[in-house]
Amino acid sequence: MTADYLSLTFAALADPTRRAILARLAQGETSVTEIARPFKISLPAITKHLKVLERCGLIARSRDAQWRPCRLKAQPMQEAVNWLEHYRRHWEESFDRLDDYLQELQARNPTP
Repeated sequence: MTADYLSLTFAALADPTRRAILARLAQGETSVTEIARPFKISLPAITKHLKVLERCGLIARSRDAQWRPCRLKAQPMQEAVNWLEHYRRHWEESFDRLDDYLQELQARNPTP
């Protein structure tokens, strides 16, 4: 995945409405109307959110007569997680070194 797709994925995930849509789609494929039901925004606004999610590859939309189902495609999220994992390991190693240093300081200067 290129940095451009990572940027699109993170931008899509930055919006709480889009995250809620993804959470709903994690339960299974459903229609745009069903996705829109719990939100207090217009159907065209939901459609715009879906286009953002589709553009970065987080969802797929299809057409079956009048039914337009949407489904989750988790691969871009996995690629974002893989990218973040590198930094998580970096911070864990940094915190481990800090912990070692603090234990060393406490061993040198025990508190009464």
